[in-house]
Amino acid sequence: MMNNEWHVSGLMVQARPEKLPALINALLAIPETEIPVTDRQQGKLVVLMQADRSQALLEKIESARNLEGVLAVSLVYHQQDEQGEVMP
Repeated sequence: MMNNEWHVSGLMVQARPEKLPALINALLAIPETEIPVTDRQQGKLVVLMQADRSQALLEKIESARNLEGVLAVSLVYHQQDEQGEVMP
């Protein structure tokens, strides 16, 4: 039996409103990233990211922080699950 990790995080991203269109495209280019809510006037985004390892998730979050126009990234939620592979 092999264990597989799964991580998901919810982030609040504050950005410059004028940079939002390009920022949304850049965030969505990060694999396993979704943006379910945006407030274009305030420059706020709710961003969901998933990864199979904690280090991979941290790297995705850090890459979001480094995108042009990002003012702040706040971790709001994180969940880790380990799923065992089912053997027939």
